[in-house]
Amino acid sequence: MAAADEVYSSLKSAFRGDLLRAGDQEFGQARPIWNGMISRTPGLIARCADVADVQSAVRAGAAAGVLTAVRCGGHSLAGYSTCDGGMVIDLSKMRNVTVDSAARRARFDGGCLLGSVDSVTQKHGLAFPAGVVSHTGAAGLVLGGGFGWLTRLHGLSCDSVEGFTVVTADGSVVRAHANENTDLFWALRGGGGNFGVVTEFEVKLYPVTSAVVGEAFCLDDNIPSLLRRWRDFMPESSDNLRWSISLRRALDAPNTPSEIRGLPVASQAAVWVGDVDKGQKCVGSALSVCSPVGVTRKAMSYLELQTMADHEFPHGRRYYTKAGYFRSLENQTIDRMVAALAAIPSPMTQIELAYLGGATKKMGAADTAFGDRDSPFVINLLANWSDPGEDSANIAWVRKLFAELRPAMTPGVYVNFMSGDEEDRVHEAYRDRWERLVGVKSHYDPKNFFRLNQNIPTSLR
Repeated sequence: MAAADEVYSSLKSAFRGDLLRAGDQEFGQARPIWNGMISRTPGLIARCADVADVQSAVRAGAAAGVLTAVRCGGHSLAGYSTCDGGMVIDLSKMRNVTVDSAARRARFDGGCLLGSVDSVTQKHGLAFPAGVVSHTGAAGLVLGGGFGWLTRLHGLSCDSVEGFTVVTADGSVVRAHANENTDLFWALRGGGGNFGVVTEFEVKLYPVTSAVVGEAFCLDDNIPSLLRRWRDFMPESSDNLRWSISLRRALDAPNTPSEIRGLPVASQAAVWVGDVDKGQKCVGSALSVCSPVGVTRKAMSYLELQTMADHEFPHGRRYYTKAGYFRSLENQTIDRMVAALAAIPSPMTQIELAYLGGATKKMGAADTAFGDRDSPFVINLLANWSDPGEDSANIAWVRKLFAELRPAMTPGVYVNFMSGDEEDRVHEAYRDRWERLVGVKSHYDPKNFFRLNQNIPTSLR
């Protein structure tokens, strides 16, 4: 705490934002992060009002040697959005978004949530390809890569970034784009929060205002048949379609038929962005196989689509994940996943399956720090529960199934799906790009000040 007190004393006279410490009225609300598994108490939360505040916080933190976390939306599964005893640089006051509709470009601040960006871009009939939960911090999502409903049509979130403004470890403001600080530009597109605090993103936008969305459930022996059908269909499907499947227990929810609630199911979501008539046909066709129940299909606004999953992933629940990639999805792998359904420990815990391909392949493996583009099947074993007494059961279920599936996976992991006990997999996430990332890290953060992340060490370590 002494180092955090030193930072507070250094900042308090000129800081334009809020400096919060234990005992302050707002500290209790500012302290928690999204994942209820993580409960830490920083010595200081520096809620920055502008770039100058970020610079001051970084300089003061570096001078005092204080452990420092950076928070946008606080969605880090691993808990890197906070720390015990140190400082949190909180960007939540920095949420400005500006749009150039004619150029189909936007700039947004480093504290923006996905919903902050969507609410402004949609006024112009435009969208930025991002994630699927609106209260996710845009910065963390983009810096790790970024999957979402538009990924197959318009690529990863990081693929649509054209420029970054970054406060580096010495407090300097640096611009990075295709013609300036090109190595840093490359590293920030997938390399996580290793290189500084991004205070502004310059991004491409795409004309999207609505989607055709279908949902359905399959049960019993139809589940493995559906997965094999999906596996074979997706590589040949239109990039306009994102059809994902979650293996889980059917929720007690309005859109779930009462007779299947609580039963093991394959829950399907098919989203089409583009021509509505084609979308209705394609979504209807996708959700017609393997005797589905509870089939729904409707057109909805993009804003409605972007908030559709919010209720399943609220702040304060407990989350634990393990994820990976498959080049192909073998029958044995499908059978193992289906068998694991019988022991799933929580109604909200699920096996998420998505297929990338499409526009993600327009970038080569060496074009960005994010590089896992040749293994299009993505699996995320996502445990989601509320009672701390169920921690062991949920974590054990994820670890056991992951160990069973791991031999069939290709090397690689999406850093935004990594839990806090997976430091040994960081190298796996980057592999062929590792040495280049170490070089960029060593140049911009030689003392590893920004180390609360899926950390890339410096060459000076």
